[in-house]
Amino acid sequence: MTKTIDLNCDMGESYGAWKMGADAEVMPYISSANIACGFHAGDPATIRKTVRIAVDRGVAVGAHPSLPDLMGFGRRTMRIAPQDMYDLVIYQAGAVEAFARAAGARLHHVKCHGALYNMAAMDEGLSEAMVRAVRDLGSDVFLYVLSNSKNQEIAKRSGVRCAGEVFADRGYSDDGTLAPRDKPGGMIEDAQASVAQALGMIEGGYVTSLTGKRVPVSADTMCLHGDQPGAVTFAQTLRKAFKEKGIAVAAP
Repeated sequence: MTKTIDLNCDMGESYGAWKMGADAEVMPYISSANIACGFHAGDPATIRKTVRIAVDRGVAVGAHPSLPDLMGFGRRTMRIAPQDMYDLVIYQAGAVEAFARAAGARLHHVKCHGALYNMAAMDEGLSEAMVRAVRDLGSDVFLYVLSNSKNQEIAKRSGVRCAGEVFADRGYSDDGTLAPRDKPGGMIEDAQASVAQALGMIEGGYVTSLTGKRVPVSADTMCLHGDQPGAVTFAQTLRKAFKEKGIAVAAP
């Protein structure tokens, strides 16, 4: 039986005259785009343009909500209540949904960004609020969450369509969470090392942590970060390896 993986990428993270990422160049190699909603990056024109590129390429349109932290790029933890989580997701996903509808498409998924994503992976109350928000956005909307996290457990229990996410270009801690970006090995910068990790997760169901521990994962969707140098090369290398291994790439 052919294995299938969704390859997703965080996109639309330019802001005004400031450009980030190589969205148009990476788009041909992915199946899902997570589009920034303006709270950590992005603006209305950038959302519109990124949605258009995704629709033209047949790539699933997703929202990438964040904490309201433009200066910190959504990577700084904030103390928020579950109701704040719900409101943040609904508000930001609604913006991408509107642009998708205007482009003749629909909102396919929600994947939270940065600190918001990591907070929900560990916190039951925030997880439940995120799941409730996605459920209220429509029964056909997927929630992308960290594989084998509390967030995924709650999504499955609630009957929300969810995809367990793994990362091709990030190091892992022993508990299955992502290692901090500034920690040695936190970001994988070698394309072949990224391929080896990706294949281990898809075919073997595990990832090797920075300390050498095998951590079980279920890979439904795999993230490739579009803001890192060499993102296009990473995307091309991954797709080549998947083709050689007979792994299909498609959105869930």
